[in-house]
Amino acid sequence: MDTVVATPAPAAGAAVTLRRLYLLRFAFAAVWAGLLWTAHDVLGVLSGTLLVLYPLFDVACAIVDVRSARAVRGPVRVLYVNIALSVLTATGLIAAVSSGIPAVLRLWGAWAITAGLVQLIVGVLRRSMGGQWPMIASGGISALAGASFIAQAAQDDPTLTALAGYAFLGGVFFLISALRLRR
Repeated sequence: MDTVVATPAPAAGAAVTLRRLYLLRFAFAAVWAGLLWTAHDVLGVLSGTLLVLYPLFDVACAIVDVRSARAVRGPVRVLYVNIALSVLTATGLIAAVSSGIPAVLRLWGAWAITAGLVQLIVGVLRRSMGGQWPMIASGGISALAGASFIAQAAQDDPTLTALAGYAFLGGVFFLISALRLRR
């Protein structure tokens, strides 16, 4: 007697991978935001490490995303752009942390704008998977938030508080998207 083993279609496997990845991104963002919130007005070892860690985590997630996107001919090229932007941002943040909060806000703002546009494009390209409207909205909001971070850098006595809120809100969008992805 032959046994037939059903294997999930590549799109189904990609959706499962994305769901897990999005849930992980939500958890990371929530913990990261909480930790940054505790040190939001000082650029010390904790906040500096957190600031560099966030885009590096984004690189790791994008690599996992690239692997799952290949299975469904997804937006691989755009994800490579995201990886490059995040690596450049992490590298730049190492220097910006020693220059002060305004430098961090300007660099983070530029990253939020560009990464937000990438996220918006990826969400549009993945609409058929379902659950991408939160990613599209998050990408647009990220671009707007990036502009506000750049503006905040010019204020007297800026803090990192907005970055904690930004990360947490982004995590919530990942959670919503994870819950809405087609099974």
